Amino acid sequence: MADHPRSQELFAAARKRIPGGVNSPVRAFRAVGGEPFFTDHASGCRIRDVDGRECIDYVGTWGPAILGHAPSVVIDVVRAAAGHGLSFGIPNPLEVEMADFICTRVPSAEKVRMVNSGTEATMSAIRLARGFSGRDKIVKFDGCYHGHADSLLVRAGSGALTHGQPDSAGVPAALAALTITLAFNDAAAVEQVFALEGDTIAAVIVEPVPANAGLIPPLPGYLQKLRDLCTAHGALLIFDEVMTGFRLARGGVQELSGITPDLTALGKIIGGGLPVGAFGGRADIMDHLSPDGAVYQAGTLSGNPLAMAAGLAQLRELERIDAWTQLENSGARLEAGVREAIAASGRDLVFHRAGSMFCLFFTSGPVHRLGDAKKSDTAAFARFFHHCLDRGVYWPPSQFETAFLSTSHTEADIDRTVEVVADALRRLS
Repeated sequence: MADHPRSQELFAAARKRIPGGVNSPVRAFRAVGGEPFFTDHASGCRIRDVDGRECIDYVGTWGPAILGHAPSVVIDVVRAAAGHGLSFGIPNPLEVEMADFICTRVPSAEKVRMVNSGTEATMSAIRLARGFSGRDKIVKFDGCYHGHADSLLVRAGSGALTHGQPDSAGVPAALAALTITLAFNDAAAVEQVFALEGDTIAAVIVEPVPANAGLIPPLPGYLQKLRDLCTAHGALLIFDEVMTGFRLARGGVQELSGITPDLTALGKIIGGGLPVGAFGGRADIMDHLSPDGAVYQAGTLSGNPLAMAAGLAQLRELERIDAWTQLENSGARLEAGVREAIAASGRDLVFHRAGSMFCLFFTSGPVHRLGDAKKSDTAAFARFFHHCLDRGVYWPPSQFETAFLSTSHTEADIDRTVEVVADALRRLS
């Protein structure tokens, strides 16, 4: 956006008290340049900054706002729940309702435990996999982000069979050495690792549709290969469906693919906009958690009644309106318009979409893994981002993030977005 004095004032004040001026790094706009704006209101598919300017939003709180911002069906139940108390630290009925809702819709979930974030869900699932299997090593994939737990902030080593190296200061090298990082969509590399180290691998963790390096669909047969290798070698398969769960389908990617993992991490949508996470899976595995088993996991605010009320309201509304059909139709309309704009611009770009999730890569493609995505012209994306923002369309402020549609995006919103995208691409040509 152009001049935004109140946001600039707030950012200057934030930098004095908050590292980098933000509480999550991508918000700082370092990937696109300039300074972030500050939001004071969001409703439907629109956000309004503190300087009074409005945008069509395709970040959607990074996924949770699948009904749009502040839907009345969620706000109303949160207000009612707050009247009964904000937190108990004691079991409450809504936890039971949420657990039953998840377990009757997510194919892998026979039992589930609530936590407070996606990071906590993946971290706990990995601890559980290690405790259940008696093994220490995990396999993850370059470009798949599973939160900032130490075992997961690991980048690829120098080759397919080289254990990972810490991807952040503060991560012990000895812990990173227990994580093997491979390129996504490379089935041969996974086969090679299991052939050499299969009896030491506790789990493979994967975003079944990676959405933290842009949006990268799995190649045909790839997820089935992971399932088959884990089964053959006694390792657990963990699907990180924090983003895709209840977004791409009621039962997530595992419903669409027919491939059932052993454990699943969830978050975002199941909290209706409030902090939440969950992990679930086979009952015999989940029963290794304390207090029944030896794998310890706990949380003061886990199963928080406000988050449970908000999440249940949102999930039930998604089913009531058959949101996934609506989102697919909206996604198809946006995709057709953006592809037409790309063709008209004469630029060779890659557009990926899965339901209501999408990404425009400023590279000629194909994009099957992180290395392909990194070929993108990030400077061109930054110019595109700022042009769209100045015209009232807010994309994720990084080439390597996924954008989200909500049920509150109308055909008029989508058509306006396509118009802005077309103009931005013309200006870049």
